This record gives sequence, structure tokens and C-alpha cells, in this order.
Amino acid sequence: MADKKLKVTLVKSTIGSIPKHKATVEALGLKKTGRSNILPDNEAVRGMCKQVCHLIKVEEI
Repeated sequence: MADKKLKVTLVKSTIGSIPKHKATVEALGLKKTGRSNILPDNEAVRGMCKQVCHLIKVEEI
């Protein structure tokens, strides 16, 4: 179970989103549509992904 990672990709723009969601997307390390970031698979990251699930795509690595 060690070294599990999540690949998070921004698939929808944050334009028109509430400021809290914009901040969450930026905290995930995503700035532009189509960009991806690889993050550790933990409860904090999963919670952030769940909050903005309508804007991102998550893949387990």
C-alpha cells in the first residue's frame, strides 16, 4: 500500500466557480485546463478531489 499515487487532471475551467473551489484546485497544483499533477493518495487529497470532482479527473497510479 506504500507509495500509492493519484494522477489529478483539470478537465473543466474554474471560471465561474466559487472562490473556495478555485482555491482547492490551485492547492492541488492545477492551474490550466488539461494539466495534470501526481499527488500522494491520502485522506486530505481525496477530500479535496471530492470537493471539486465536477472539475477534475482522478486516476489511481
